[in-house]
Amino acid sequence: MVTVDSAALGQVLDSVDLRVGIARRVALAAGGVLPLPSGAATLVYIADGSVSGHPPLTTGCRLDVDRTAQIVAVDDRPLSANLVRGDAFLTLGRAPIALEAGAATDLVVVDLEFSDSASMLAAVLPDPITVMSFDALEPAAAALAGSMGPTDPPSYPVRQGDPVICRMMAQTVLLSVIRAWAANGCAPAGWPSVSKDPFLDRVVDAIHEQPGREWTVERLASVGAMSRSVFAERFRSAIGRSPADYVTEVRIDAAKRMLSAGRSVSETSRELGYASDEGFSRAFRRRTGMTPSAWRASELTAVPA
Repeated sequence: MVTVDSAALGQVLDSVDLRVGIARRVALAAGGVLPLPSGAATLVYIADGSVSGHPPLTTGCRLDVDRTAQIVAVDDRPLSANLVRGDAFLTLGRAPIALEAGAATDLVVVDLEFSDSASMLAAVLPDPITVMSFDALEPAAAALAGSMGPTDPPSYPVRQGDPVICRMMAQTVLLSVIRAWAANGCAPAGWPSVSKDPFLDRVVDAIHEQPGREWTVERLASVGAMSRSVFAERFRSAIGRSPADYVTEVRIDAAKRMLSAGRSVSETSRELGYASDEGFSRAFRRRTGMTPSAWRASELTAVPA
């Protein structure tokens, strides 16, 4: 069984940040089909019944869970094509998938919209991820997943702050799915690695650990033990953007978390290494299309989950 370093897993989980997590209940009759299009990330929890995939869900990792002895083991047999009550399924949308119900089935479907850090997540996660017996591995998160999605019509009024709370619920379930997959032996050897290059991974780790540091190309190259020119070329080739652009991306994602936690614009700006609030606001607006204060206000007016 592959063992994932807890610190590395923690870093991946900490990088996951949702803009929106909209949950809905989907009831399928036997033979009913739920299409999951490409280009959209979706988390599915099977609350009741069973589904099979088109194309078949024949890749991934099967976890056999002995609920009495609380023992988890990786099964080397091919993954069953059927997902049953208590299983969870995550697709990042690299290819279209359809789920077909084998019987009357109740699904909790969470449409995910990631922050700008989604590119890092896509780099380290396979697609799709299937977690068998998610309810046994992560019972609290499974109970939360089973309660998500409004009734039709909703039996309760929309209240102030519901969008934020629903996004946090979706993020909790998503993090639990990734943890269950990684911590129980399904991750491949060497996971996680953003760049598949240990020297570049060292640089990426340093950026995430200290986003507010004055990161120049020269300083980043020294962390990766490379010359400036070699580092810049290897970084762009592996990560898909320039070092400066990646540093900005990490800073803006950190800024969103800090602002959501109630930190002021000035405090966030200083901690992330910006020389002025104006410079921070310009960088934030280029990335998000709105000022930091406007973004924080928009959190309360998003579409409810």
